[in-house]
Amino acid sequence: MVHDWTEPEIILLIVLLTFIAYSLATRAIARTIVTLPMIFAAVGFAMSEPISAAMPEELLDEGVRFVAEITLVLVLFSDASHVRLKHLRKDYKLPLRMLVLGMPMSVVLGTAVVFALNPGAGVAMALLTAAVLTPTDAALGQPVVTSPGVPQHLSETINVESGLNDGLALPFVLFGAISASMGAASAAANGLVVTAVLQVVLGPLAGAAVGWGTAKLMDAAQNRNLMAESAGGVVFLSTAFVAYFGSELIGGNGFIAAFVAGMVFGNAYRHDIRFIGEFMEGAGQLLTMTAFLIFGAILMPRGLAHATLPAVVIAVLFLTVVRMLPIFLSLAGTGLPVREKLFLGWFGPRGLASILFTLIMIDAYDIPYQEEFLACVSMTVCLSILVHGVTATPLARRIGTREKAA
Repeated sequence: MVHDWTEPEIILLIVLLTFIAYSLATRAIARTIVTLPMIFAAVGFAMSEPISAAMPEELLDEGVRFVAEITLVLVLFSDASHVRLKHLRKDYKLPLRMLVLGMPMSVVLGTAVVFALNPGAGVAMALLTAAVLTPTDAALGQPVVTSPGVPQHLSETINVESGLNDGLALPFVLFGAISASMGAASAAANGLVVTAVLQVVLGPLAGAAVGWGTAKLMDAAQNRNLMAESAGGVVFLSTAFVAYFGSELIGGNGFIAAFVAGMVFGNAYRHDIRFIGEFMEGAGQLLTMTAFLIFGAILMPRGLAHATLPAVVIAVLFLTVVRMLPIFLSLAGTGLPVREKLFLGWFGPRGLASILFTLIMIDAYDIPYQEEFLACVSMTVCLSILVHGVTATPLARRIGTREKAA
């Protein structure tokens, strides 16, 4: 029997074989300028037409939303769980400045840029676009984080910033999405305020309760030798989703809850937390590959089909001025050389968080000017995958060489 390659089974088989092929060649690929996002965005784009033809639009949208939600919950929980608040207070002056000063300035400047280039869409859509494009993804410039030649204070700063800014950007994303979908009518504005306040307040409360409670239960179980070490991954997975669903049930935002739960869990748990890293090395990479494949198959075609000159300009500005100027200003007075400030400003790739926020927001809310929004996000992430992937290795070598010479 002859099979059409647009059949769902054939497409799934091709995707799984791509996962296997990439995994078998990870070390070889790591020695090149080619990155995981490049590969899977390209594979997804090449398969966009067969995927669209093979699945009904409604089923495809539901599947995409499902994968995006699972991935975002796990990424938020995992990233936040590795941050130690006592270290942030003492040793993490640089990422704290970038997060507390640089990120809000980026959102404000980005909102102004988007509104200036597309005033017809309104301030709410400008805020949503800026908030979605503010979080960074260290995976797009992995050599910068892993290269032994890059000074530790720089690689550590990039790691901490990218681990936290997606969660910290969530309230801005949420407020922008709700504002854009509800419009400016006074009756809707009252509902907007109540909804936004409840989600932003109840989400952290639910997350903190779940994270602290689970950490104490795990400590007690391990102190009494009741829990096998291999069970840690199960607890991690369950805790992230208990925080998410628990918050949603009481009217909070589940993603904010997952982020706060991870941070509280990581700081309240008294035993070794390496099981989270071990779990995310496998499952997390699989979800990341899937997310970039979905980006290539779904968001890229839709975004590129509506790409305009303003969208291209917005993408270029977000990767340069909108990112680098606020970061440069936030690092004033730290004593860093100009080259290091520019290095930290440049390596703010846009990737996983921007993709996931976009997928979830366009499905959850009735967002106007959706085509222009998708075009801005798609162009920014596409350019970031390319330019940050290509420049990561040479600039990592150069900053390491300059540091040794100094």
